[in-house]
Amino acid sequence: MDYKLDHNSSVPLHAQAEEFLRDMIRQDEYQKGKLFPNEVELSQKLDVSRNTLRQAINKLVMEGLLVRKKGYGTTVAAQNVMSNARNWKSFSQEMRSQGMKVQNFELHISYKAAPEEALKFFNIKSPASLLCLERLRGKPGLPFVYFISYFNPAIPMSVEDDMSLPLYEILEKKYGIFVKTSKELIYARGASPAMAEKLGIEEGAPILVRKRFVLDKDNVPVEYNIGYYKADSFTYSIEFTND
Repeated sequence: MDYKLDHNSSVPLHAQAEEFLRDMIRQDEYQKGKLFPNEVELSQKLDVSRNTLRQAINKLVMEGLLVRKKGYGTTVAAQNVMSNARNWKSFSQEMRSQGMKVQNFELHISYKAAPEEALKFFNIKSPASLLCLERLRGKPGLPFVYFISYFNPAIPMSVEDDMSLPLYEILEKKYGIFVKTSKELIYARGASPAMAEKLGIEEGAPILVRKRFVLDKDNVPVEYNIGYYKADSFTYSIEFTND
């Protein structure tokens, strides 16, 4: 990127440097983890002092847009998916609301023996194989969550459905099912060997597990979902009010 600061402008140099850095952050190469040039290189490129440049970098670090690691360098901070406890959304909706594109890296649909917790949610008394959807998802070039969903067998979904489309859009448009409530559990654990391979992390590295018990507008169970997130890619926002 070619960029020169205007030393005659009324806009302070640190503010101009900050805008330049914001442009760099938007570049695909830096979004994918490329190191920023060091402070000496950048200050020479912009023809400003290192103190002025550092002022701009510090502000972006404080905003959570850049990460500085001693002995390593400066990179763009991982962009987390933010979920709000008061207004839940599907994964696709969460991504879109934050300006992120969704990419499916893996997609598998089959019938599998459902875990006991799913059977209990669907009020099924004996072991059963249910329609199971598994997806490795994230933003382009960066998978960060593995989802496993089981569905109420009363819903006539099948392996023939096009699961590359948004799930709740399929339920609404094809089956007339409108999801309304998501009861959730979130906890931390170490990644199993299989999950570590899926998410591209080391075995035992921290991940966040998010269980969703999804019901429709009539409180009929629709979906039992487990999401395994890379711990640095998901933030859950909760708001409490003291009346």
